[in-house]
Amino acid sequence: MGSRFPSHQLSNGLYVSGRPEQPKEKAPVVCSAAMPYTGGDIKKSGELGKMFDLHAEKSRKSGPLAVPGTGGSARAKSNSGPLNKHGEPTKRSSGPQSGGVTPMARQNSGHLPPILPTTGLITSGPISSGQLNSSGALRKVSGTLDSTVSMKMRATSSAYNPAVTNLNEQNSYSIKASLPKPILWAAILLFAMGFIAGGFILAAVHNSILLVVVVVIFGFVAALLVWNICWGTRGMTRFVSRYPDADLRITKDGEYVKVTGVVTCGNFPLESSFQRVPRCVYTSSCLYEYRGWDSKAANTQHRRFTWGLRSIERHAVDFYISDFQSGLRALVKIGYGARLIPYVDEAVVIDINPENKDMSPEFLRWLRERNLSSDDRIMRLKEGYIKEGNTVSVIGVVQRNDNVLMIVPPPEPFNTGCQWGKCLLPTSLDGLVLRCEDTSNGDVIPV
Repeated sequence: MGSRFPSHQLSNGLYVSGRPEQPKEKAPVVCSAAMPYTGGDIKKSGELGKMFDLHAEKSRKSGPLAVPGTGGSARAKSNSGPLNKHGEPTKRSSGPQSGGVTPMARQNSGHLPPILPTTGLITSGPISSGQLNSSGALRKVSGTLDSTVSMKMRATSSAYNPAVTNLNEQNSYSIKASLPKPILWAAILLFAMGFIAGGFILAAVHNSILLVVVVVIFGFVAALLVWNICWGTRGMTRFVSRYPDADLRITKDGEYVKVTGVVTCGNFPLESSFQRVPRCVYTSSCLYEYRGWDSKAANTQHRRFTWGLRSIERHAVDFYISDFQSGLRALVKIGYGARLIPYVDEAVVIDINPENKDMSPEFLRWLRERNLSSDDRIMRLKEGYIKEGNTVSVIGVVQRNDNVLMIVPPPEPFNTGCQWGKCLLPTSLDGLVLRCEDTSNGDVIPV
């Protein structure tokens, strides 16, 4: 008995309703050849080589499409781009071609890049800082490089870098800075009046007691001033050494403190000018000249038979200090033109006289970089520095800003007071004090 619903039998003998499914055509499998190993050669990189106008040795020409079923390939092999009237790719470009390269079968819109070395890397920027030959490789230049130009550029960059503080004055003790001007002028006026009164009494009544008292007091004051001039700088370093260290964990914001610890460089490390000591936070180079009877003066205040300062270079940048008391790390702000009072020991690195000046070409080179003459002069170069790993002491004001601990210069000068044991007058410290004594030691603490 027939059924109105169609049915069909499966391969296992079971009858099911519905029409049998039509066999689906299999999708053609597109096979691609494995990419060969190029070894870094851009000419073997296929489409990547076309980006740089480089052809393979065998160019592919367009041909007629193969008809399926005739044994040929079912795909056409042709190059992209416009075709001419003969069916071949056009060969034209709007920019100049590099020498030795076959023009490509595509149109360029500008200048072609130079041929790259076969490294397989594509980077931004120029290929190299030197000159290239015709094959794109770096051209070798014979001869030695001029180091004077690089040294001048380094010195100029340190002098004009806004992050570097340039100190062009010698840090010496001054009586004028220690005593206020009203007190100084009052003392001068009193001594003048005492001498006039003592001389008048001596001439009128032949009594010299007042004049002798004034002379004794004047001699004592003059000796005290001379003592302070000679020992004032040592008194300041003694004050810094004896000032108690503070614990940064309990210090308050705005407190005047002294911190001692190990130095770590910041973002702009320095290099000493003569000895080329790297990774410094403070450098000092001072050139002195000895003036005889008929010698030239190093400066306008240079007296005969003394050493006078001819050139000074002192640079300082911000650095970090690891406190010995608390173990905390603080940023010391002595760069960007900060007020700084350095007490850093300097060592004599070279002594030059007319007999041995030609024995040190490094010193002559150092003079030429600074446009200093090297005629018959007796010169002495002293250099000091603070490098990474040295132990230093800084005196300044604590400043906390967003959990950043800093030591900054004080807003007002700090008075040291009288040091009666050394007969030293009080003086003021206008800036952050920096003290280091171990710049010449080789065994520093690694950081």
